[in-house]
Amino acid sequence: MALLDKDGVRLTVDDTVATVTLTNPAKRNAQSPALWRALAEAGRSLPGTVRVVVLRAEGMSFSAGLDRQAFTPEGFEGEPSFIELARGSDERLDSTIAEYQEAFTWWRRNDIISVAAVQGHAIGAGFQLALACDLRVVAEDVQFAMRETSLGLVPDLAGTQPLTSLVGYARALEICATGRFVHAEEAERIGLANLVVPAEELDAAVADLTTALVAPPRDAVIETKALLRGAPSRPYDEQRAAERAAQARRLRDLAGLSD
Repeated sequence: MALLDKDGVRLTVDDTVATVTLTNPAKRNAQSPALWRALAEAGRSLPGTVRVVVLRAEGMSFSAGLDRQAFTPEGFEGEPSFIELARGSDERLDSTIAEYQEAFTWWRRNDIISVAAVQGHAIGAGFQLALACDLRVVAEDVQFAMRETSLGLVPDLAGTQPLTSLVGYARALEICATGRFVHAEEAERIGLANLVVPAEELDAAVADLTTALVAPPRDAVIETKALLRGAPSRPYDEQRAAERAAQARRLRDLAGLSD
């Protein structure tokens, strides 16, 4: 049974594994504010038993990016158009973009590991959604591209930090500024993809990875993820201290001495 099924997003849960599926293949899973709100709601709806969240998409494309209707004067029904937002106050513009970003931020929570299964096009907002996840398994036909600059915009859906972290500043700048396609072989070589498989093997590869991710004790994985996420921003000695504190918690827990 789906816990959520609305606005192009479906959430299902099977024990410790949740699956978030983009369900509008006719539009190549193009994104809209309604879809972003549904993605944010999916994050809030996860049961506490979930350890791994798989993000997948129906059809030939993962996501072709922002629905082009957003660029029309009228925009989406019931939503402020880009023109309206531009004419509004700084506070309103900032809060609206912050609301949109919520769809892209919860995937890196320390209590879950998120895996994007990416096939076909992952353009703009689609690329940033794949980047929102911890891991990416991609089909051989994948095509990543950050096209925002060609539209006079910037990537603003929380994608710049993970992209730079994965491939480095210079390559991230080149990918964003040119808007070029990054195909499967390059994606794996530069660190965007953890694994590349034939399209027909994508689901099986993700299932195998998910099985491996839920095998270790949950608290050990949570502590390890928190250490790794914090490592880039901590000085070496602070990271060593964080490792000691985390290991002390684990040892006490294993000895039955935790609170």
